[in-house]
Amino acid sequence: MNRRTLMALGLTCGATVLPAYARGYPDRPVKLIVPYAPGGTTDLLARIVATRLGAISKQPFVVENRPGAGGAVGSAYAARQPADGYTLVMVVESSHAVNPNVYAKMAYDPVEDFAPISNIADVPNVLVINPGFPATDLQGLVQALKAHPGRYAFGSSGNGGLSHINGELFEHLTGTQMLHVPYKGLGPALADLIAGQVSLVFDNIPSSAGLIQSGQIRPLAVAARQRLKLLAQVPTYAQAGLPAMNNPSWFGLGAPAGTAPRILDRLNATVRQALTDPEVIAAIEKLGAIPAPMSRTDFGKLVASQNERWRKIIEDIGFEKL
Repeated sequence: MNRRTLMALGLTCGATVLPAYARGYPDRPVKLIVPYAPGGTTDLLARIVATRLGAISKQPFVVENRPGAGGAVGSAYAARQPADGYTLVMVVESSHAVNPNVYAKMAYDPVEDFAPISNIADVPNVLVINPGFPATDLQGLVQALKAHPGRYAFGSSGNGGLSHINGELFEHLTGTQMLHVPYKGLGPALADLIAGQVSLVFDNIPSSAGLIQSGQIRPLAVAARQRLKLLAQVPTYAQAGLPAMNNPSWFGLGAPAGTAPRILDRLNATVRQALTDPEVIAAIEKLGAIPAPMSRTDFGKLVASQNERWRKIIEDIGFEKL
C-alpha cells in the first residue's frame, strides 16, 4: 500500500497515519548529531540547547556525538538520515563552511544536503597556549615560533576543521611554521594542551573558558568585536595586530534536506523560544558565547555566504586540499 493510500485511510480512520507534523511533532525522542567529540564548543552548546528544546517539546532531544574528519563524519551521517524531523545536526562554521573548501571530495553538500533551522550562538575564537610556553603575549608567541620553525605543535579538532585552518591562516599571516596535530575534537586537543603534548590550540571560548579560569591554559588573543567581559585582560586579534583573524564563529541547527517546512518552522520557533529562557541565555553567556537566533532564511544565507568567504581565504593562503 503506497503512502498516498495510507494517508487517505488515515483521514477516515482517526488520522493515525498522518505525517508527524500533523499529529503534533515531535511525538518521540529527537536525535541531535554533534559531529565532534564530547567537551568541545559544539557539544557544550548542543547540550545546553537540547535540554531546553526537550522541555518545551515534551520529548527528549538526545545528543549523539559522531566525531571525525573535522566534523565531516557526523555531518555526512546526518545528511543520509530520513528527513522526518527526528534527526537533527549541529550546523557550524567548521563543518559547513570550512570543510567543503578544504576537502577535494566531500560526502555531503553543506547547502544542498541540509535544511537550515536557526543559528544558535555566535562564539568568539581564542588562541590558547600551555602555561609553560615561553611567551606571555601574541608578539612573544610569534617571536618564539619564528626562532624555532617546526618545533612547536598546535592541536586541532581534525584535518580541515576550523581550528586547523585557523592555525594555517595564523602561520600564513605571521610567517611562522608549526607542526599540526589533528584530534577527533577539541576536547582531546585541549587535554593534550594541558599535558604539554601540544603548545597551542586555536579554540572557541566555550570549551576553553573553564580551563582558562582555572589557570590550566593561557589565552593570548580572542576573535571578537571587542574585549570580552569574561576575558577583559585579553586583547582581540585586531588589537594584537592580526585583524584578519578577528572573526567569531557561528553554531546553528539543521536537518536533512527535504524535511517538511512545517516541521522546520516549528523547530525554528522552538529554538527561538529556548533562546529567550534566562537560564539558557545565562548558560550560553557563561561560556563566552552570544545567543543569536535567526529565521530559517537568514541562517541559510549565512551558511552560503560563509562558504564563499572561506573559499577565498583558503585560496589566498594556498592551502592544498585534502
